[in-house]
Amino acid sequence: MTGDDEGPDGGELAVEVRRGSPTPEELAALIAVVSEAYASEVAAAVAEDEPPPSPWRRSQRAPHQRLRRDVAWGRFAG
Repeated sequence: MTGDDEGPDGGELAVEVRRGSPTPEELAALIAVVSEAYASEVAAAVAEDEPPPSPWRRSQRAPHQRLRRDVAWGRFAG
């Protein structure tokens, strides 16, 4: 393999043969199959964007209001 070989995501491909002695045709077939499987997995793994919340959904929860310290509450208000 040369340094010009690139994978589906643009990165350089590297193959390490640990046992046996495959022919160049066998290596080419292996790279083609693995590259295609990798590309299809990457395409399927893309998360879809969540749509923005609708106005109805936004109105379901009121914004948090700060505690008013100037208003007396409870039976200890005097």
